[in-house]
Amino acid sequence: MARYTGPKEKLERRLGVKLFLKGERSLSPKSATVRKPYPPGMHGKNQFKKVSEFGAQLSAKQKIKFTYRMMEKQFKSYAKAAIESKDETGNALVQKLEQRLDNTIYKAGLAQSRDQARQLVTHGHILVNGIKTNIPSFQVKKNDEIKVRPGSAKGKYFTTYITDWFKKAQSPDWLEVNRDTVLVKVLRRPTFADSGLAFKDIQSIIEYYSR
Repeated sequence: MARYTGPKEKLERRLGVKLFLKGERSLSPKSATVRKPYPPGMHGKNQFKKVSEFGAQLSAKQKIKFTYRMMEKQFKSYAKAAIESKDETGNALVQKLEQRLDNTIYKAGLAQSRDQARQLVTHGHILVNGIKTNIPSFQVKKNDEIKVRPGSAKGKYFTTYITDWFKKAQSPDWLEVNRDTVLVKVLRRPTFADSGLAFKDIQSIIEYYSR
């Protein structure tokens, strides 16, 4: 299954939840989920559909998968690994999702969206412990240090475009972000509470892949 590249706000309206796919716009009154809080289409405002248990599980899976901008094959492998893990299943899945390098870059405030963070990683702008790392799914771990490649730091994106966003970004407690030196350190593994995800969604995903 290919990665979704269609209208991002239409996707949010279809799933009925804000996925923060449009950066700063997602936080403003201009967000489509604020202006049009109903599904897209001719009958969007009047749609009412009873959702089955399977339908709810599928919706939860789509919601989280699109939030982290992942394809089905990889997302399924995360869920299966979590189910087989000795750790609490929900936490194991959340940690795999949150510890992705692209998500870490986003949560640190170096990008306004996970798509943007993914581009920074794949284009070679990010160093992990001094080594250029261009794999978005790379799993960061405790004590890892993440920073922008010196050559990239001089570019317009980092000197102008993202500056204000980065300075005012609120990062989770599992990350230590030095706003002056632009250095991100992983203090610990993220917890379920750090993710901001809904417990019922993660539970539904586990049930979906446990069938």
